[in-house]
Amino acid sequence: MAPKTPILFLKTKSSPGDTYEEFFTSPPDGASYEPSFVPVLKHQFDEAGIAIVRNALQSGSISATAGSAYGGIIFTSQRAVEAFTKLVEERRGEDGWPHLQDVPIYSVGPATTRALKAVPQVPPLQVFGEHTGAGDKLAPFILEHYGEWYKDREVKPPLLFLVGEKRRDVIPKVLTGAGWRVDEVVIYGTGELESFYDDFARRLAETADRPTRWVVVFSPSGCDSMLRALDLLDASTGKAKRKQPGRNTLIATIGPTTRDHLIQKFGFEPDICAEQPTPEGVWRGISSYRRR
Repeated sequence: MAPKTPILFLKTKSSPGDTYEEFFTSPPDGASYEPSFVPVLKHQFDEAGIAIVRNALQSGSISATAGSAYGGIIFTSQRAVEAFTKLVEERRGEDGWPHLQDVPIYSVGPATTRALKAVPQVPPLQVFGEHTGAGDKLAPFILEHYGEWYKDREVKPPLLFLVGEKRRDVIPKVLTGAGWRVDEVVIYGTGELESFYDDFARRLAETADRPTRWVVVFSPSGCDSMLRALDLLDASTGKAKRKQPGRNTLIATIGPTTRDHLIQKFGFEPDICAEQPTPEGVWRGISSYRRR
């Protein structure tokens, strides 16, 4: 029997179940993968930002009512949803809390949407944008959808964008370019785990005898350590070494943000970039690569 192909997901394994592990344990094409996880990031809530959002929720400032401070909320990460959920839990059980049933909530992808749909709100939050998959596609969707939502108002209500300290500015640029106001509030920070390099190097050593293995990268954070552990980085230039023929460790990125970071900062072209930030999107990219 041929050995399973290791697929190393550079992220914290989701609990109670991880969709990437579930999908690649029994993929549609019957291929034999061995999924594992190497955590990259550590997260901590930003208490100053949390306080701003708490005050907005408790004062009813996020509402479809004319004159409200905000008419909708944007999320582009699960960590922002986690921080938001923490605030909602503080007053769980109060009738109608957090009183967001009439405002549109925008989400960049399936994982963030699943997290938002689990937020305790009766009736549930109205979440839109799951199909877009990336900020550069979510932004024009918001322009159209939010514009229609508040079509009776010449001046659209401001939007609240809950973000981490590291983020792209594509969504605010597009929306402010249309004359709208977007307030970004940082509610969490991220950093690379001190143990990531050693943990990843250990997993690479454990799978060194396999004919092929995949590494799936979810964030620009940790890319330097990843390339160094794979011996793909030239220490003198900080750029990627020339691609070696027959390299058996293949790199996939979850989307264009991480792909572009690898190319622009390190001159490294990943082997595939998933068209959708989902297990199926990664699988389709790998399957297409295997058919070349």
